[in-house]
Amino acid sequence: MSPAAHRRLEGRVVIATHNPGKLEEMRGLLAPYGIDAVSAGELGLPEPEETGLTFGENARIKAIAAANASGLPAFADDSGLCVDALGGAPGLYTARWAGPEKDFMAAMTRVEEELRDAGAELPDLRKAHFISALCLAWPDGHVEDFEGVVNGTLVWPPRGPAGFGYDPMFQPDGHERTFGEMSGAEKHGLPPHGRGLSHRARAFMTLAQACLGATFD
Repeated sequence: MSPAAHRRLEGRVVIATHNPGKLEEMRGLLAPYGIDAVSAGELGLPEPEETGLTFGENARIKAIAAANASGLPAFADDSGLCVDALGGAPGLYTARWAGPEKDFMAAMTRVEEELRDAGAELPDLRKAHFISALCLAWPDGHVEDFEGVVNGTLVWPPRGPAGFGYDPMFQPDGHERTFGEMSGAEKHGLPPHGRGLSHRARAFMTLAQACLGATFD
């Protein structure tokens, strides 16, 4: 999409998620730009079936559904953990590996067991990346897509109580601590106060430059 095609986001936006962790992160990213954010869960909107074959497609499905149902611009994220030694799994099934109870300790244990079954015990064999696809959709059909990636290594046992999901076993490249050992500001803080470390922060930086008039040094 060319810069001329970008649309400025203003006023109120629906965050198309029912996930409290994602909601907190997204609200924190949008707040400095004066965006009034309400979640799909708070509005009682149904969760659409995620039938996409990529993170970007699923983000679009969620954003478009929320925009159409609410009559407001909608902001959606689809993200996941992709492990090299597991052929990119859990990938699109990142949340599903936690089961209906959202038991991410069980999900992390499954990742570790499958890594061991694959003989991936040395750090160089435990490479992975988080990917975040963000989509902004307006009720009139205008849609914009953005993506961010952060590479790292999976550690065991998990470390740190912060974050959510697989954060405690993901150690980003160039750092000695896992995402589970980092504060939200360390993970998601944007320049000049932060480094935009997380996948969601990196995707958001491109969105903010395109649709919120942001500039980053």
